[in-house]
Amino acid sequence: QRYTIKSFLLLLQWNIVKQIMEEAVTRKFVHEDSSHIVSFCAAVEACVLHGLKRRAAGFLRSNKIAALFMKVGKSFAPAEELCRKAQELEQIIESKRTQSMPNQDSVRRLPRLSSLSPQVVRNLWIRTALFQKVLDKIVLYLVENSSKFYEKEAILMDPVDGPILASLLVGPCALEYTKMKTADHFWTDPSADELVQRHRIHSGHCRQDSPTKRPALCIQKRHSSSSIEERPSPSPSARDYVESLHQNNRATLLFGKNNVLVQPRDDMEAIPGYLSLHQTADIMTLKWTPNQLMNGSVGDLDYEHSVYWDYAMTIRLEEIVYLHCHQQGSGGTVVLVSQDGIQRPPLRFPRGGHLLQFLSCLENGLLPHGQLDPPLWSQRGKGKVFPKLRNKCSQGSSDSVSDKEEDEATDYVFRILFPNSQSEFGLAYCRQLSTVRTHLSALVNHTIVAPDVPCDAFTGLTAEVWQRFLQDCTAYNEQELLRLVYFGGVDPSLRKEVWPFLLGHYQFGMSESDRKEVGVDEQVRAYYEQTMSEWLGCEAIVRQREKEQHAAALAKCLSVSASVDNPNPVQRMMHHDSSISNEVFESVEEVDQIETEPKSKEAKQVPKIPNGGALPNGTSSPDSGHPSSRNFSVTSGLSDRSLSTEDSTDTTPKNITGTPPQLAPAPQSPVKAHEEELGADSPKAQPPQELLDMYTMNLHRIEKDVQRCDRNYWYFTPANLEKLRNIMCSYIWQHLEIGYVQGMCDLLAPLLVILDDEAMAFSCFTELMKRMNQNFPHGGGMDTQFANMRSLIQILDSELFELMHQNGDYTHFYFCYRWFLLDLKRELVYDDVFAVWETIWAAKYASSGHFVLFIALALVEVYRDIILENNMDFTDIIKFFNEMAEHHNSKQILTLARELVCKVQTLIENK
Repeated sequence: QRYTIKSFLLLLQWNIVKQIMEEAVTRKFVHEDSSHIVSFCAAVEACVLHGLKRRAAGFLRSNKIAALFMKVGKSFAPAEELCRKAQELEQIIESKRTQSMPNQDSVRRLPRLSSLSPQVVRNLWIRTALFQKVLDKIVLYLVENSSKFYEKEAILMDPVDGPILASLLVGPCALEYTKMKTADHFWTDPSADELVQRHRIHSGHCRQDSPTKRPALCIQKRHSSSSIEERPSPSPSARDYVESLHQNNRATLLFGKNNVLVQPRDDMEAIPGYLSLHQTADIMTLKWTPNQLMNGSVGDLDYEHSVYWDYAMTIRLEEIVYLHCHQQGSGGTVVLVSQDGIQRPPLRFPRGGHLLQFLSCLENGLLPHGQLDPPLWSQRGKGKVFPKLRNKCSQGSSDSVSDKEEDEATDYVFRILFPNSQSEFGLAYCRQLSTVRTHLSALVNHTIVAPDVPCDAFTGLTAEVWQRFLQDCTAYNEQELLRLVYFGGVDPSLRKEVWPFLLGHYQFGMSESDRKEVGVDEQVRAYYEQTMSEWLGCEAIVRQREKEQHAAALAKCLSVSASVDNPNPVQRMMHHDSSISNEVFESVEEVDQIETEPKSKEAKQVPKIPNGGALPNGTSSPDSGHPSSRNFSVTSGLSDRSLSTEDSTDTTPKNITGTPPQLAPAPQSPVKAHEEELGADSPKAQPPQELLDMYTMNLHRIEKDVQRCDRNYWYFTPANLEKLRNIMCSYIWQHLEIGYVQGMCDLLAPLLVILDDEAMAFSCFTELMKRMNQNFPHGGGMDTQFANMRSLIQILDSELFELMHQNGDYTHFYFCYRWFLLDLKRELVYDDVFAVWETIWAAKYASSGHFVLFIALALVEVYRDIILENNMDFTDIIKFFNEMAEHHNSKQILTLARELVCKVQTLIENK
C-alpha cells in the first residue's frame, strides 16, 4: 500500500507538471493564479510531507512546510533567502487581516495580496519558492539529505522516486510567471472534448461572441461595431480592448500611429486618438481609439470618460471601396467611403509621412487577395511613393511629370479591389478549375458511381447478398459488390470471408471450387511455413551466438569485479556501464541483446526472440513525428529484391483467373540465395554474418513493437501476440532490404483480429503493404500525400486554408502524418477501423484510389468551425487531434469523405 501511495504521488506530480509545460507552450505564458499552479503546489506539498519525521517539522507548528523550510534554511542558503521573503509576505497578509498599518513597502503589495484565495495562502511557501526558482533546489537538497528528515517509506527516501521528483520540478522552476490581469488569466486551454461539447451546445446560435468561448478569443469581436447597442459595457473591458490594439497571437498589427485626429461630430473639435490596422485570417480591420480610452490601467471609467466609447471606430476594410487622400500643409487626411456611399469621419495624420506609410501597410496587407488601384510606386532609395499623375494637357505623352509637378499633386483616390468582384472573380474561377483538372484529376475516378443505382447501396454487403454470390458468382459482378462495400460496408459477421477478396488474396471471379482446384490456401500456407522455418533457423544461430557472447561477458565482468573486490559481480554486471562493450561486444545492439536474455531456460520447440530487446537508435514512433528513415541494404550474399507496388492510377478491377498475385514467383529467400552462391555440392553453409546482424536488428525492433501493440484490446493474448510476431518476422525475412519500421505492427494487427489465421493474415498483409509501403520513409510517398492534401483543402475550403496559412503556416499538414502512415488506425477504435479500412479498399474501384486523402480532409472539415472559432495554430491543432483520437464519429466522417470525392469529380467534369 505504501508503494501504491508513492507511485500515485509521483504520477500525480508528473501529470500536473505536464499540464503546466503544455500551457506555457500553447498559451505562451503561465499566470500565477492559474489553476494548474494551485494543483502543482498542493501536489508538491503532499510529496514533501509524505513520510516526514515528526521532529523534523516540530510538534506544535501548524505549517509544517514553513517549519521544514526554516530548518533547511539553517544549512542551505537558497532556503534561508526563501524563508525571509515568505515571512515578509505572511506579515503583510496578517497586517491586512488585522487592518493595521504596515510599512510603506508593504502598502504597494496590499492590493495584489488582498485577492489571494485561502488555497493560495495555504501554499504560500511553496508558491514563493516556485516563483523565486528555488523549489527544485530545496527538494533536491531534501532528497540528498533525506535520512535527516524522513522515514524509510517516504517518497523522498526512495533512491529512484526521490531524484525523479526533484527533476520534475526543474521545468516549472525555469518558467516565467505573469501577474498581468487579463480576461482569461484564470482560464486554462480547454480540452478537445470540451471544445466539441461547447460547439455542439451553442452551434445553433451561430454567434461569434458566444459566451462559451474564452474571453481572450473574443477581444476583437466584442468591439466589432461602434454602435451603442452592440457595444459592450466599457468599464470591465477597457484594459482588454486596449490590449487587443497591440500585436497578439490572434491578429497581426500592420500599422499603428498615435495622435491621429478625428472629428466625431460637427459640433465638436477634432480629438486625438490611436489608429491601428489589424489583420486576422479572414478580415482586415481598421480601429481608431480616443486617447482618453488608452489608459488601460484604469479599473472603472467614470461617466465623463465613458462617452468616448461612442466615438471609437472599428471598420472592416472589406466594406470600404474608396480612399480619398488629401495632402495639405499638415500630414494629410484620409476619407473612407463604404459600399453604400457613406463617408466615415476624416482621419488627419500628423506630419512626417505617416499617411504614405499607412497606405503602404494597407497595400501590403491586401496582398495577395486584394490591391490598391492605382498601386503605390516603388522608387529606389525612397521605398513606396505616391503614383506620378500624368499631365492631362500633354497630348499622347507617356512621360511622367517632374518632381515639382508631383509635389503639387495633393489629391488621390484609391480604389480597393478584391479578386472576387466582377471579372476578376470569373478569371479566378477559371484558373481554379484549371488547377483542379491539372492537379486533382488523378486523385479520383472520372466515373461517378451512384449510391442508388441499380439499388440502394447504403445497406452494405449483407449476408443474403454474399450467400447468393457464393452460390452463383455471376449473380453479382465485382463492381456491384465493391459499390455495396463502399457505401454501406461489410456485415461484421462476413468480414473474415470478404476481406481476403478485398485485399487480393482471392479473386472475385473464382468460385470456391476454383480456389480449391488451384490450391490457393495450400500454396500460401506452404510458402508461409517455409519462410518461418528459414528465419527460425537463422534465429537459432543468433541465439547461440548471443549465449556465447553472454558467457564471455560474464567471464570478463567476473575478472574485473574480482580485481576491485566487488561483493556481487554477477548482479552488477547486468547493469554495468556499456564502456566495456568495445572489448567484448561487436556492437551496441549486442549489448542490448545480452541485457535482454530471457530468464526462462525451459526447452522449447520454437526458439523465441529475447523479450524486451531494443535498439538504442531504433525508429521513432508515429506519435512523435516522422519515423527514422534508417534503411539497411543487403549487398553481400543477398539477392536484390524490391517490393512490388501497385499503380495508384489503375482503377480497373482485375478479373484474373488462375494463379493469384501472391503465388507468383516469390522473392528468393536470403538463405537460398547464399546457398546457390556456394554451389549445390558444398555442405550446408551458415548464413553470412551480414545477414545475421541485419535480421537480429529487425528482430529486436519487431519484438519491442509486438509487446506493446494494442495490449488493452481483448484479442491480444500472449498466444495471439506470438502469432503477430511470427507473421511480422516472416514478412520482414522476405523484405530485409526494407526492414521493419515502427507502425507496421499497427497495420497487421486488425488483419489478424479479423482473419485469426497466420497464413491468411500473412498473405493479406503482403497485399496491403504493396500500397502502404510508399508511406513509410523508404517509400518517399508521404510528401505526395501532403501535397495532395494541400491542393484539396485549398480548393474545397479556402477559408480554412487561409487560417492555416496565417497562423504559422502549417499548410505542410504534418499533423496528418500518422493518419496517412497507418490509414487512421490510431485515430479510431477497432470497430471503426474495420469499417474505414474496407471502405478504403473498395473505394479504389468505386471512387478513388486515394480515398484516405478524402477521409483526412473530412476529419478536418468535421471540426472546421471549432478550428476557426478558436483560431488554432499548429500546436493547438496537434493537441486537439491527439486528444480526439478514438473519439471520432466514423459514420459521419465516411459520409463527408464520399461527398468530398463526389464534389471533386463534379468539378473536374465541370457540371
